[in-house]
Amino acid sequence: MPNSEKTIMNLDSGPNKFDGILKFSSILKQRLFFGLILTLALGIFGLAQAQQLADQEVPDNIAVHPAPEQPVPYSHKTHLALGLTCETCHTNPEPGVLMGFPETDTCMACHNTIATDHADVQRLNEFSSTNQAIPWERVYQVLPGVTWAHQSHVDAGVQCESCHGDVSQLEVMSMTTSVTSMASCISCHENRGAETACATCHAWPSALISPIP
Repeated sequence: MPNSEKTIMNLDSGPNKFDGILKFSSILKQRLFFGLILTLALGIFGLAQAQQLADQEVPDNIAVHPAPEQPVPYSHKTHLALGLTCETCHTNPEPGVLMGFPETDTCMACHNTIATDHADVQRLNEFSSTNQAIPWERVYQVLPGVTWAHQSHVDAGVQCESCHGDVSQLEVMSMTTSVTSMASCISCHENRGAETACATCHAWPSALISPIP
């Protein structure tokens, strides 16, 4: 007799003929419950990943780029968690090409009274007392031959995290995204309907351009 038939007979015979059915029902409910939990967890994870991709418009760097050594250690994760924004420390002075670094006075506005006994804060105080700018090392470098400006991208509504990723999770700032690569620039321009001609980003001497016959 096939096993399936034996199972049916066992379920339908004896004083506890419903035990098998109840046990099967209990197992089925458990599996459905755990399946639902797993589906919800995967859905939440997927939404989080989708949101991150929506915020960051350029891919991460495939290779690890070591963070440059800064004159004073700085954690974006710590400071952004306290409510600071990008604009608190970074300004875009004319002609709007590069974002500026935090002024010494900006740092000391808080650290005149916060963590004053810390060696790094005392180092900040030395810069401030001698009216020196903090010699920050720039992390993202615009490549030679590229004509580029922060201001035009800010005016177009590009957010900081679109190019630099979620720096609120970085203890040390490093070049985590491939924003300086041409492929990333072209892809973003295409997605936003911006110009992708060579002269958009590269100096193109008019003397070298032959007129079209």
